[in-house]
Amino acid sequence: MLLSVDRSDRDSTRSLSFEIIAAVAEREGVDPTEIEPPEYEALYEVLDPEALDALFAPRQNGAERASGRVEFRYCGYDVTVTDGGEVSIEN
Repeated sequence: MLLSVDRSDRDSTRSLSFEIIAAVAEREGVDPTEIEPPEYEALYEVLDPEALDALFAPRQNGAERASGRVEFRYCGYDVTVTDGGEVSIEN
């Protein structure tokens, strides 16, 4: 099963790392604030959330970043984040 979150429709104050947590929370049927240790793995133990947010954020000069994607395992899910801001999780 695949879950995608399109960041173009989201609240612009929410970070990409929060979108990952929100996607896992939705899949788990819990509130995003419940995705925390000890029940769930901490995102920062898998990757640096600030670095991930910065990787896909617009450059300060407004230029677009090169295309790409990041894939990792988090809370038992295979997570893929694309340069377009899409977060996909699969079992």
